[in-house]
Amino acid sequence: MNAANTAESADFRGPLDITRAATVVLDADSTVIGWSPAAAELLGYEPAEALGRPLSAFLPVHPLGGTPPAAAAEPAGVSEASGVSGVAGASASTGIGPASLVGNEIHVAHARDGRELLVATATCPLPGGAAGRGPGAPDRILVAAEMGELRHWESRLALLQGLATQSPVGLAIYDTDLRLTWCNTAYEREIGQPLAAFRGMRADELYGGGSFVTPGYPQTLDGVMHQVLDTGEPVLDLNFRAQQPSDPGRDHLWSCAYYRLEDAHGHVFGVCEDAFDVTDRYRVQERLALLVEAGRRIGTILDVATTAEEIAEVAVPDFAATVRVDVTRAAMTGETAAVGSAADMSLLRVAGRSEPGTATPDPGLPDPEGPESPSGVSGAANSTGEDRHPYPPVIYPPGSPQHRSLSSGGLVLDEGTLVVPLRAGGGILGLVTFDRGVGPDASGRPPAPDRATTFDNGEVALADELAARAAVCIDNARRYTRERTASLALQRQLLPHHLPPQSAVRTAYRYLPADDVTGVGGDWFDVIPLSGTRVGLVVGDVVGHGLQAAATMGRLRTSVRAFAQLDMPPDELLTRLDDLVGQPAEEPPDAYGGAVETYDVTTGATCLYAVYDPVSRRCVMARAGHLPPAIVDPGGRVSYPDLPAGPPLGLGGLPFESMEFELPVGSLLALFTDGLVEARDHDIGHGLDTLGRVLSDRSASLEELCDRAVSELVPGGTSADDTALLLVRTRELDAERVAHWELSAEAVSVGRARELATGQLEAWGLEELVFATQLVVSELVTNAVRYAGGPLGLRLIRDRTLVCEVADTGHTSPHLRHSAEDDEGGRGLFIVAQLVQRWGTRYTPTGKTIWTEQALPPADGG
Repeated sequence: MNAANTAESADFRGPLDITRAATVVLDADSTVIGWSPAAAELLGYEPAEALGRPLSAFLPVHPLGGTPPAAAAEPAGVSEASGVSGVAGASASTGIGPASLVGNEIHVAHARDGRELLVATATCPLPGGAAGRGPGAPDRILVAAEMGELRHWESRLALLQGLATQSPVGLAIYDTDLRLTWCNTAYEREIGQPLAAFRGMRADELYGGGSFVTPGYPQTLDGVMHQVLDTGEPVLDLNFRAQQPSDPGRDHLWSCAYYRLEDAHGHVFGVCEDAFDVTDRYRVQERLALLVEAGRRIGTILDVATTAEEIAEVAVPDFAATVRVDVTRAAMTGETAAVGSAADMSLLRVAGRSEPGTATPDPGLPDPEGPESPSGVSGAANSTGEDRHPYPPVIYPPGSPQHRSLSSGGLVLDEGTLVVPLRAGGGILGLVTFDRGVGPDASGRPPAPDRATTFDNGEVALADELAARAAVCIDNARRYTRERTASLALQRQLLPHHLPPQSAVRTAYRYLPADDVTGVGGDWFDVIPLSGTRVGLVVGDVVGHGLQAAATMGRLRTSVRAFAQLDMPPDELLTRLDDLVGQPAEEPPDAYGGAVETYDVTTGATCLYAVYDPVSRRCVMARAGHLPPAIVDPGGRVSYPDLPAGPPLGLGGLPFESMEFELPVGSLLALFTDGLVEARDHDIGHGLDTLGRVLSDRSASLEELCDRAVSELVPGGTSADDTALLLVRTRELDAERVAHWELSAEAVSVGRARELATGQLEAWGLEELVFATQLVVSELVTNAVRYAGGPLGLRLIRDRTLVCEVADTGHTSPHLRHSAEDDEGGRGLFIVAQLVQRWGTRYTPTGKTIWTEQALPPADGG
């Protein structure tokens, strides 16, 4: 819109105003004696052509009584010339025509170019009357305007009337002193009084304590209005917060606009204010923002307590003065959501938060020691200063909003308290209590007057949505807690809780699963005590990680321990393990009779098994597709033995080979999985070099070496694969703790064996074990003489237990059996089994060895 159009649209003079309408001066005979430029423009006649002619030459003598010709030709009833509807009435005397035109006469004017124009006319007689005036003397003035202009002017008047009386937007005009001079009806409703009661007051007096919250502008009404008056620049959509005079005690928010008012000569005479109450819209936006914030902050981690605390943090203080979150004990431990009556649900106070300076009674904790902490749980410590349970139990009395919510399973609104259940999966996970703090605060002062004391329908729906989202997050955390607890329990059962002390070696270990969610993986290690004070060392790796890999690892570890107890050499143990893994698992058909496809992660698993004998300091090991161990001699030199690499387990087709070598006392063995030395940013060779450099430090303890190896090879404690590291430092049994004799396969050797054993036990100070040992030696040597042959060997080892071994050249193992009353033999081995802790048979290349272990007397147990 250009400047001319703007000025014209701002001209509120009526079309029949004499200063702008077509004006004709008539004498008593209705002869035209005056003709204005506007009349010439309307009808096309110049003054020289119109003066002296009768008015009937231009307008009919009588007003229009029917449909004008131009309008009759248009079925739609719209005159092209005037742009208004055809008029059925003509004059004020008849009252015919549109109500807005009553009081004016309507004529069909004849323009010079032949057009017929529908015009409205008004006549004003001049003072003095027609008497005594001759022809040519002014008698009356007639003004005329097109009907279209008149209708347009009347619509503008209706607009002004609507703004003043019907518009919901508050309009007010302030003078240059910022005193109110006029306002519309909407503004009067906001003030609650008629205009006459507050005319002349300043805006800051009407809305005391209010301020603008839009940044970048003055905060006061006076400041903003002065800025508009001084600069002339209008401002739009400024948010003003204050209490409405007609609605005290409740904050409102208005969207305001201000512009300067000037007269026709450009003189400033005031400023106009447009204000629209957007409180409801703003509250909807606040609720939406709170939901967005809740979606961003609630459920950041899979932990029930943290999620409960996040609910309270989001809701206080924007939504409620106090929020308490109670969660069922079952949800905290990962169990299924509670289903049943309120009496069946045990609730724990997991989180609570209050706005500073507020305190509301807590029916769930009957004996509070003091006001709630703004950021903690009520009653976290008792009067003695001792810490209470981190999540104290809560019991709500019958009739309380919380008890009613538990009983009904729905939300309960009780004045300023709103209780919403946390529901998921058809069960209740807990309760969220939102409290507006309608009571006095800790100092006895009443709540602030602008605080809402209850919850409206929109806020109830918002609280329900907040609780629903929180319930989903808590249920996810509960499920994660349950799965993680089960996974960790499985892992604890599958991996050794601790490595028992061994006379043969000292050990240290580290285990890092790649699946940090469940905390379980497929790598494993073990230290297995064997007969004759020997020790079995094993490390393995299952393809993948997670629960399935952990379950497979458990099967393999159990199998290795079972085979190791049979004193199998490493190559034979891996062969048996390979046969076991290679057997296809028989899965039952599914419900429709089809086969179930399974992927066995056991195939492709790797394993390294070694046996170390502290008496001979010999170590035998074999591997199935696994990395060889690192061996560090007492001088700090690191080597990786060229151990024959057998195929991974389950592939079959190739034999496994063992390697035997002697280890000096104090040697270090490092058994590990590829997750320790292999990573995306470097190859295995680099990892082996780094591991060798770390292990070469002879001054560090085993625990320090484990920490250094993990910190350098697995920075951050996480890797793409599971990681297991077992460090073993070898020992040697002193010669004073081992006694060995060679005996012939003769009957006399039985007595000789008893004498040798008795003498050695007395030398060791183990007289309490002489009787039992004599029986054991007599039985084992007698069996060897009777059923085996060749030279016999008798060995006693004083370790954590007393080990007695008898070796012969036979390959038949004795077995326990129940002897009948008339049997002459078969009871000796049974007696031996009752005297010792355990016994067994170990096969060697030259025969077998029968061994027993007896507990040492308490005084010698160390």
